[in-house]
This record gives sequence, C-alpha cells and structure tokens, in this order.
Amino acid sequence: MDMRSKALLLAAVILLNLGVVQAEDELGVTLIVTYVSRYIDKGYDCYPENHSGIQPGIDVDLYGTGFGFKVTDFRANGSNFENCEKIEYEAYYRNGFLEDENYATNYKISWVYHSFPDQPKNLCNEQELETTFWWPNILPGGLVPSYIAALGWPSEGKAANRNNGGWAHIFALSRDLTVEDFLPETTEQVFHLLAAVIYNDGIGPGCRGGGGASVDHDWSHALFGISTEFGISDNLTFAPGFYYQSSWDDSVNPQDEYWVSLNMSYKF
Repeated sequence: MDMRSKALLLAAVILLNLGVVQAEDELGVTLIVTYVSRYIDKGYDCYPENHSGIQPGIDVDLYGTGFGFKVTDFRANGSNFENCEKIEYEAYYRNGFLEDENYATNYKISWVYHSFPDQPKNLCNEQELETTFWWPNILPGGLVPSYIAALGWPSEGKAANRNNGGWAHIFALSRDLTVEDFLPETTEQVFHLLAAVIYNDGIGPGCRGGGGASVDHDWSHALFGISTEFGISDNLTFAPGFYYQSSWDDSVNPQDEYWVSLNMSYKF
C-alpha cells in the first residue's frame, strides 16, 4: 500500500470514529473539494504551463476548543506532475483576545507537514510553522489587516533538501462587501475582497521543495482576490473565487498569474 492509499485509509478510519463520537459531543467535520485552474503556492506555479488541480480534504474542528486538524490531497489534472503532488497534514489552534476592544486580536497557529508520496521521504518532504494574526476592529470601513509569518524547513536533518527552507511574511487587507438583492432568492450576498503583499525570506514552494539560497530574499509578489459563498443547503456550500498575482521576483515566479477557485464543502 503506497503513502497516498495509507493516508486516505487513515482519513476514512478517523471519519468512522468521529461519527461515533459525534453522537455524544459536538464535533465539526467538514468535507472539502476544491478545483483550481492553476495551483499557485506562496507565489510559485506548482504545475507549470497552466495546468489545473483538484484538492479533496477533510477539516475537523475538535469540539469548539479552537484545536483542529486538516488533511488535503493535492492532485494535478494532468500527467507528468506526479513528483509535485502531495498530501498536506495540518494541526492548528485558533483563538483571540480583547474581543470587544478596538485592538481585538485573533490568531491561528498551524503546523503543516508536506508529504510527497511519489518521491523519497528524504528528498522533498517539508514541515511548516505558520502563525496568522488579524485585527477585525482596528480600522474603519470594515477593513481587516492581517499578518502571516510562515517558516518552512526540511522534514529530516540529513535530507537531500537540508539546505532549503526559510521565511515568508504576508501583509494583507481584507474587506467584506455586501450587495443587496444579488439573486432573486436572497436578500444579500457577501463578497470577500483581499489584497496582500509578500516578502519571501527564503521559503520555497510547498509543492516541490526548494527555497533557501535559490530564492532572492525580497518582495516577491502581490495578490488580489475576490470570493463569495452560496448556500446550496443547510450543510452544503459552494464558494467560487478569482485571484490575480502580480509577480515581482523571477526567482519565485517570472510571470503574472490569474486563476479561478471552485470550492464545495459539506459540514456534518
């Protein structure tokens, strides 16, 4: 049994056990499938020549404690990208403080393991520690600033990619825009607007390793996006999005990118 089959079997076992636990406790389980017309990760084009990808996964919220974990399988919709396909395991904790103050601060801390089933374990597998802060009340007009610090490093000290790794610093502004009577069946529709700039301090793409000395330590790109959600039923949500990347550093990406994301999620 290969690594991907083992991971999917593990996810199935977890689902079965969570179904038993959920009968007595409130547990959030969400199944997610995302289609992307291009898979862009930290500014890098993971499937060159504009190939699309499919990303099925499961997100588990542990009883509203703020703790959770997520497993996502990143697959290319095309051949010759097997070495770039990965399974991503994420454990996270989210919380906040000063909830009713202008300086209300929310945060999320994530540990992510990037596993490449079709490559040797000591060649490309990486770990990542990501901390996100956002401040929902600090700016007027519904603007929400956020900051993400991501640190990536090889999964093994003596791995072939042991010299790779580094930081990424992401500074973003987001805003929710409400449109009245957008559809006949709804009174309003909320669109999520995003603008971000990214400083790459050596981090490589989680899709195929790299980083370190091969990447310029510089402002690498800007990202702009718009997305929304449509409630298909009480538990089923469809969320389309459009994103544009202005690329500034050829060591990360020599060209601008744009892509569509189509997300379908079902929450138990």
